[in-house]
Amino acid sequence: MEKRYFTIGMAGHIDHGKTTLTKALTNVDTDRLKEEKERQISIELGFAPLYEDDEIQISVIDVPGHERFIRQMIAGVAGIDLVVLVVAADEGVMPQTREHLDILKFLGVKNGLVAITKIDRVDEEFIELVKDDILEELTNTVFEDSPLVLVDSLSKKGIDEMKELIIKTLKEQEMRDAKGAFRLPIDQVFTVKGQGTVVRGTVYEGTVVEGQALKIMPNGIEVRARQIQVHHKPAVKAYAGQRTAINLSNVSKDDLARGDVLVSSEHFIVTKTVDVAIRMVADLEHIVKQRMPIKLHIGTAEVMGRIVFFDRNEIKEENGEILCQLRLEEEILTKRGDRFILRRPSPQETIGGGWVIDPRGNKYRFGNQTIEELEKKKVGTPIERITAALVEAKSLPVNELIKRTALDEETLNEHLTDAEFVLYNGKEYTLQGLIHSIEEDIFDQLQDYHLTHSMKTGVNKAELIHTMQKRFPKSLLDFVVENGMTIGLFKRKEQFVSLASFVPHVPKSWEKRTENLLLELKKDGLKVRYLKDYFSSAGIPETLIFDLKRFLEEQELIVPLDEQFAYHGDVFKEAVEKLRSQTGSEFEVGAAKEVLDLSRKYMIPFLERLDAKGFTKRVENKRVWQK
Repeated sequence: MEKRYFTIGMAGHIDHGKTTLTKALTNVDTDRLKEEKERQISIELGFAPLYEDDEIQISVIDVPGHERFIRQMIAGVAGIDLVVLVVAADEGVMPQTREHLDILKFLGVKNGLVAITKIDRVDEEFIELVKDDILEELTNTVFEDSPLVLVDSLSKKGIDEMKELIIKTLKEQEMRDAKGAFRLPIDQVFTVKGQGTVVRGTVYEGTVVEGQALKIMPNGIEVRARQIQVHHKPAVKAYAGQRTAINLSNVSKDDLARGDVLVSSEHFIVTKTVDVAIRMVADLEHIVKQRMPIKLHIGTAEVMGRIVFFDRNEIKEENGEILCQLRLEEEILTKRGDRFILRRPSPQETIGGGWVIDPRGNKYRFGNQTIEELEKKKVGTPIERITAALVEAKSLPVNELIKRTALDEETLNEHLTDAEFVLYNGKEYTLQGLIHSIEEDIFDQLQDYHLTHSMKTGVNKAELIHTMQKRFPKSLLDFVVENGMTIGLFKRKEQFVSLASFVPHVPKSWEKRTENLLLELKKDGLKVRYLKDYFSSAGIPETLIFDLKRFLEEQELIVPLDEQFAYHGDVFKEAVEKLRSQTGSEFEVGAAKEVLDLSRKYMIPFLERLDAKGFTKRVENKRVWQK
């Protein structure tokens, strides 16, 4: 099974116990700054590892709750997979709790649970009142149906139950896309003595490997990932969802800042004009006016700009989804679908949020015609609709694509000729990029397998496909494997799949001893000792014997007679040729014993092996040559 990586966030009002809860769950104190210790509040984002096994790795972000630090909270929550909303039992829902709920809604966070903390400070009757208050506040929010957990971080009440619930919830959740172009919005930049510049952030999508060439955007600075760390431990690779620190070459700390983005591809767009779909908070304190200054929070970037409406001049109250444009003072890197928050610079407050329709906005005229154009953009072009449907479902037949894209069959078929769409099995479509990423996944799996099992032919195809079936349809995986063999990427022997370039071999550390074993076996000709004696005298450990014996048999370097004896492959071939040349089309046991000078102990197993390999066929008391 492919390992999955998740980040969860603690959100909630100041002093409701987020940092203490994080410490109780992880045994890590995330308040590491001197100022934080003195003031007993979280200013910067705090991070800690929560849980890891062979299947899953979970990290925690402790998000500052004080209003002054709202920008760090947005930067933290934008990269998480599950939010724990922390509400203190002795205070209940507070102003920042509500603001955090709005932010979570705008950022599209869909997975959450509620931790009611400090339960030892109040009696049970009061806790029930607090629960009712919380449930009322959570109506029509992402947390409406979320479980409530009662905890006390100091006495550790409910901590184990909460940890189990987090693990269970995330084990049932798909991780974000680890394929495609790597993107890491930077939220911390620092230097390490003797190492140089280090950036830290949560990987939004894709993967990064040690030594990979990258770019810092929006400035386009070319760098290389010298070293990678995940939770202060060295790593060769970092995946989407992981909290990661990367040591970069060729760049100074002074050239970078929070809000920059580390990427692996040129395909991301740098822009100052963005077409967006937004929603306002339910209770606007002040009117939002045409072209008023706004502060945009997107990823970890915080940029000033103005909001431009095309069908109104102001908003007094929440009014559904609004299509408009953001014109920014600085360039940002973004793409369609990215979520963001809008804040009023003065007086400071969250006014709304939404998603990017088109990062390449133009200047448009005021009026309904522009809104109609933005509506079309919001829905997407036919190519974008087909792509979006296939990204979600991985593969679909035409009739299902018609339903999901709302395109008529003629329009659909016209655009399915695009090179990005691939028809397979004669009936289903998928994406060329998806095929490439599955190929890469299989390639990596096989490469890892060959490194640890160099003597085995390959991975059983059924097992190889099974590990990926949670994410991709079996029919698509079958196609990618078969197509990979056609293009010379993979090969198959019986049911085993391997890389095309792979040749099974004895591990380098055991090559010499295996050569000695084979030399001894060959030297003894047809009158061999027990096979186990050869392994023993060659100094090959028992743990390796089974795999090595099977490898030698598969490569026909040895030919087993039975469970106890085996011949060197060359000796066996010579014996077969000698016997064939000195007998007619058929022979009896006695004749074979004379030709090969073998006792019954070796003769009978040898003849039975001839039968098993199809060289001979036993007919009553005779063997008849077959090939």
